[in-house]
Amino acid sequence: MHLYYGDGKGKTTAAIGLAIRAAGTGKKVLFTQFMKGSRSGELEELQRIGNITVLRSQKQFPFYKDMTSGQKMEQAEIHNRMLDTILDGIRQGQYDLIVLDEITYPYQWELLDRQKFQKMAAVAKDTVELVCTGRDPASFFLEHADYISEMKCVRHPFEKGIRAREGIEF
Repeated sequence: MHLYYGDGKGKTTAAIGLAIRAAGTGKKVLFTQFMKGSRSGELEELQRIGNITVLRSQKQFPFYKDMTSGQKMEQAEIHNRMLDTILDGIRQGQYDLIVLDEITYPYQWELLDRQKFQKMAAVAKDTVELVCTGRDPASFFLEHADYISEMKCVRHPFEKGIRAREGIEF
């Protein structure tokens, strides 16, 4: 298991780079995004690359702190269905590398079934490279990851009030 975490920019970018490298050597890649449903430039291109399948929520939710309990339940249902799909793909040998982008958030906030996630990680352990991203990983990720890279924010334009820019931050 790989873990890219921290408050700095580059977690998803690093995971995408690894996905492209794997696909370029003939490996089958599943790129999943949790907690994200809006349009993103990198996904447009990933879907054009052979050997990469993209799986994500088709629904955009508010930030966690702004979600209603109903929205949290709905998002958890979506994430659990995604985990079922991922586990089926692992069992069928469909993928060599699976990116779980932003997975640390729903795990931490219980917007997915943690036992189901842990089972999926255990099944994948000997056959699939899992790549996990997000901030503030729970101890499960830190204890099970073979590769751990922390992205640390030293400076970011957001601190000056500059909003995320298309093609740069998304």
